[in-house]
Amino acid sequence: MSDVLLALDGLSVDFAVSAGTVHAVRGVDLDVHRGEVVGIVGESGSGKSATMLALLGLLAPNAVVGGSARFEGKEIIGASGSHLRSLRGGKIGMIFQDPMTSLNPVLTIGSQIAEAIEVHQPTLRPKRVVARVQELLEMVSIPNAAERMRSHPHQLSGGMRQRVMIAMAVANEPELIIADEPTTALDVTIQAQILEVLADLRRRTNTAMVIITHDLGVVAGVADRVNVMYGGRVVERGDVDDVFYRGEHPYTNGLLACLPRLDRRGQPIEPIGGAPPVLDQLPVGCSFAPRCGVVQPECETGDPVLRRVGATEVACHLAPTAVHVARKVTT
Repeated sequence: MSDVLLALDGLSVDFAVSAGTVHAVRGVDLDVHRGEVVGIVGESGSGKSATMLALLGLLAPNAVVGGSARFEGKEIIGASGSHLRSLRGGKIGMIFQDPMTSLNPVLTIGSQIAEAIEVHQPTLRPKRVVARVQELLEMVSIPNAAERMRSHPHQLSGGMRQRVMIAMAVANEPELIIADEPTTALDVTIQAQILEVLADLRRRTNTAMVIITHDLGVVAGVADRVNVMYGGRVVERGDVDDVFYRGEHPYTNGLLACLPRLDRRGQPIEPIGGAPPVLDQLPVGCSFAPRCGVVQPECETGDPVLRRVGATEVACHLAPTAVHVARKVTT
């Protein structure tokens, strides 16, 4: 059996809108191996969530998906609705960004987790389903699990609701979990607890994970490899330590410069100037060129492709020299 669990090849997502076509995802190549954690990072609107929602068939009706996504060697782009439903919640679990809007407010959390189990394991006896729900809630460290099963979402804190979403995602022991901003809007203490829950689940089950986030600290703590996205494309990828310490793209360097660091106490955090590109009005050349501090004429005429530069793969005309110049500018 191949070690590659999920393989995206030239995945694209376009949205037809009144103003034209929004190129939300542009030719993304990405793979996830069994048992590993892959991070996808970037600013809002960079295409992170759209990439993963596309392969599960969860995008809006005006989305046009192209390219290839193979899960366990089988193509799932263009697959039938019944096949995708068998994957969603079965072999692929999804932790959505906002648990309050993802959970049904009028149903108890126990009934919602039970439904996820019953859909994929219809022959399981009701008593075993109830026992499994309690087991899952205990697994994600929810106290008084038997009592909490009868609670409604609004009766739980944000951290507890996120734990319920994790329990639901792993209910059927999936091969892959996609976590879309799993720590958004949570305080740092709860964030650490949620990340520890995910790490513990990985140790127990060897489940592969894709972590979608704009928080580089989250990726540094849990991921094996990381993909940096900008303007609907992967602009840099590699092992997490290589990207963090030996990254070559000016955008990656800009994101890292925005992080508060103890060794820069007293120094101001330097944001990336400008704004992300409008995806229905992309520039001719590199989409990061209007915000790049080391832009050159060739950057505005041709869109760079991913290529191996040092320890990472990077889409930058000027790498490997650009990142070193950028670091001199920002330090």
